[in-house]
Amino acid sequence: MDTSSSVIVRPARNIAGQLTLPGDKSISHRYAMLAAIAEGITRLANFSTGADCASTLACLRALGVKWEREGSTVTIHGCGPRLSAPVSSLDCGNSGSTMRMLSGILAGQEFTSELIGDESLSRRPMARVMTPLTTMGAKLEARDGRRPPLRITGGRLKAIDYKMPVASAQVKSAILFAGLFANGETIVFEPVRTRDHGEQALAAFGVEVKHQGNEVRIKGDQKLRAIEADIPGDISSAAFFLCAAALFPGSQVVISGLLLNPTRARLLDILISMGVGISVTQLEEQHGELRGTVQVQGGALNGAAITGTDTAALIDEIPVLAAIAPYTSSGIEIRDARELRVKESDRIASLAKNLRAMGAQVEERDDGLKIPGCQKLHGAEVESFGDHRIAMAFAVAALRAEGETNIRGADAAVISYPDFFDKLESLARR
Repeated sequence: MDTSSSVIVRPARNIAGQLTLPGDKSISHRYAMLAAIAEGITRLANFSTGADCASTLACLRALGVKWEREGSTVTIHGCGPRLSAPVSSLDCGNSGSTMRMLSGILAGQEFTSELIGDESLSRRPMARVMTPLTTMGAKLEARDGRRPPLRITGGRLKAIDYKMPVASAQVKSAILFAGLFANGETIVFEPVRTRDHGEQALAAFGVEVKHQGNEVRIKGDQKLRAIEADIPGDISSAAFFLCAAALFPGSQVVISGLLLNPTRARLLDILISMGVGISVTQLEEQHGELRGTVQVQGGALNGAAITGTDTAALIDEIPVLAAIAPYTSSGIEIRDARELRVKESDRIASLAKNLRAMGAQVEERDDGLKIPGCQKLHGAEVESFGDHRIAMAFAVAALRAEGETNIRGADAAVISYPDFFDKLESLARR
């Protein structure tokens, strides 16, 4: 991806307005993949506009799946359980979600396929998904045994009882998807509960999934039936606007149709504990996914400690929380977040470098950061490092800095939210 573009963000005096957001990226990926192996025609309204989900759709087309997109609605013609062998490599772009979760479906196909990605994705480890899928009977090969390109020779799989060494919703979904093609009952145990969109999506498509604590069970040879769904707004994208409003007393932002799945909504609890005014109305549920209208009002910001299960629940929101940490009264400490080092960038190092460029004191640790509060930031030139969440996080930090901030490689935001900078600018009051 070309990261040569720059965006200049000027300070604001507050944030105000109303918005709706493109469909949640995590749900869009999973619905599209399951729609491909379902029977019938699936219609998905408010499908994610991000490049990552476009990569999933492109891979599905290369596997013989027909789909059309009209506005924000994607219509997918299911092929049933058997996809077609691709004639060339499947390009996942920057999307680790595509590569990891689609691997679970490809492991059950009677052909060989190769998954490739851009420079960033080609550095990301795939051993976590390779190990369980190999145990199930698929053959997986990768560069140096763990990095893309990822070559998968699928076939009839066997069920496994798998205890995940590291919590990962993507790996959990990949194993459950593979379990659809396995003899017997596949069991996945995760050390910390992660987002459950895979389980909810499977249930939406008519699959019986059993939950008990941190354990999920799925039997093979179940048929999937097509659905119609309106995908809730992406709460990880909402995080940037919620935190922007939190920076300024008197700011008020209303986001309608927002995903409020309990495994994703921990951010709201954290912001409330930090002194942000948040109210939720118009709650409704579709296919197991909760949504509602969220109103956020800025105020004096307290600090926070993010550790353990909170770290897992907030893994996508940590960059923007870290970016606003200097403006809090007592700072933010982040622990148990080593996973951030193997995202689109080394997010721990990226956050530390950019915060220091803006004048903040930061303690970088192997598994997190300690960022003191009551700091003033100044405008500076910062880098996205080709990472969409880093680019967007520092756009938020820049709103309260003294002077303009130049974000290099700002077009990385297209990965999850192409219109992010325009939308943020429309809410900024100067």
